[in-house]
Amino acid sequence: MDGIASDIAVGVKRSSDELLSGSLYNSPNSSVTANGSDSKKLRVEDSMDSPPSRVIHIRKLPNEVSETEVIALGLPFGKVTNILMLKGKNQAFLELGTEEAAVTMVTYYTAVTPQVRNVPVFIQYSNHKELKTDSTLNQRAQAVLQAVSAVQEGGSPSSAAGESVLTPAPSPVLRIIIDNMFYPVTLDVLQQIFSKFGTVMKIITFTKNNQFQALLQFSDPVNAQQAKLSLDGQNIYNSCCTLRIDFSKLVNLNVKYNNDKSRDYTRPDLPSGDGQPPVDPSVAATLSKDSTSLLGAISPLSAAAAAAAAAGRVALSGHSGPGGVLLVSNLNEEMVTPQSLFTLFGVYGDVQRVKILYNKKDSALIQMSDGNQAQLAMSHLNGQKMYGKIIRVTISKHQTVQLPREGLDDQGLTKDFTSSPLHRFKKPGSKNFQNIFPPSATLHLSNIPENVTEEDLRLLFSNSGGTVKAFKFFQDRKMALLQTSTVEEAIQALIDLHNYDMGRGHRLRVSFSKSTI
Repeated sequence: MDGIASDIAVGVKRSSDELLSGSLYNSPNSSVTANGSDSKKLRVEDSMDSPPSRVIHIRKLPNEVSETEVIALGLPFGKVTNILMLKGKNQAFLELGTEEAAVTMVTYYTAVTPQVRNVPVFIQYSNHKELKTDSTLNQRAQAVLQAVSAVQEGGSPSSAAGESVLTPAPSPVLRIIIDNMFYPVTLDVLQQIFSKFGTVMKIITFTKNNQFQALLQFSDPVNAQQAKLSLDGQNIYNSCCTLRIDFSKLVNLNVKYNNDKSRDYTRPDLPSGDGQPPVDPSVAATLSKDSTSLLGAISPLSAAAAAAAAAGRVALSGHSGPGGVLLVSNLNEEMVTPQSLFTLFGVYGDVQRVKILYNKKDSALIQMSDGNQAQLAMSHLNGQKMYGKIIRVTISKHQTVQLPREGLDDQGLTKDFTSSPLHRFKKPGSKNFQNIFPPSATLHLSNIPENVTEEDLRLLFSNSGGTVKAFKFFQDRKMALLQTSTVEEAIQALIDLHNYDMGRGHRLRVSFSKSTI
């Protein structure tokens, strides 16, 4: 599997390793103690057609792994109802509340390698349908589970096994610091990740001490507790953009503007301001006092990415490297060109090279600047319609796209865009990083000359084969929103008209918008 460690297998395949089983699982002939020793061992044969189970078997766990770390693997997908730690075997069994949650978990980890303490682990369905444990033999694990369950159900975690596992959430507001921020993190990305754990009411983002930070308010402190437990220490993108989360001393955020810096989801009527919203004085005072001591990373994998994947196609985990090459198939070979692929995939990263395959012209290799950009493009464009056909986008095994040998005519099927002036993300800190959205029927237009009218732009986009349903100029008339009938029409218009010469040195800039008109 491209982009996934070769020693990891994730999915529905049953392990041929010895699974510890017994009275804890209602099997009459064997028993297991909580420390992982077994009186009888049950060998489970490999089976690809065995049905899913809400009990998940986790193997190859690192030494000294904690129960909290194992529970955090399943927490983004639903309620965790039971756990059995087999520390002597570096294994664990996790029972989820529903089979659907377990299927979602295994399906997600099929595409994204799960990790605990940066060590890849093996996840599969158990052959048992229910996990029955004796709490006297498994006290510590049960204590942690009870504490997490109390948080999930809105209660107060209690002390068990002689120690307090979790303390009640002091505030519904989380303070989030992004470490190792190789790629920008937008307000919308944070909302999608954290909304998996409850209703996100308000977000304020800001930079302090050269670090991107955010204050995020849930509707309930219990949700904040859950999010902190699962996400603290996780990477949004592969090997970078690490979340450091603590509770804020604030209990309420005062948001004045809805824009790319702050958002109050309970008040969509707020003005957009000038893009640099002032921070409420009470917030400013607290920023300097708020505790910055954060718990260590539990890193069960990118649980943040899991949450994001569940909320929307955002996650960028599972592949990295200097050359992220995509394989795009089911292309319309009569219409597609290297230039059209460069323009569309260039919305999500800087395309370096494109090769339409000579003997299979409905397929192409696209080399992005890195693996994270490749993942981003794949997550947004796989399944979209281009020239009337639903395209398939996957990570290729190739690390680079080879150029044809000198003097060899490949009919223009390969093109090198390494030095293209049209790369959107070559400038560090570019605002384009903050405006990456999935394909949508609404397009954002910028760099519009002063003399160009709404009618001019409607006519221009209608001529590309689409229907303009709505149009709105921004106040300065240098930017506008234009809504087409379908996402496919918007994709076609972007391909045709991004970098269109509007005269007087103005090249039209076209991108997808999250807004509607």
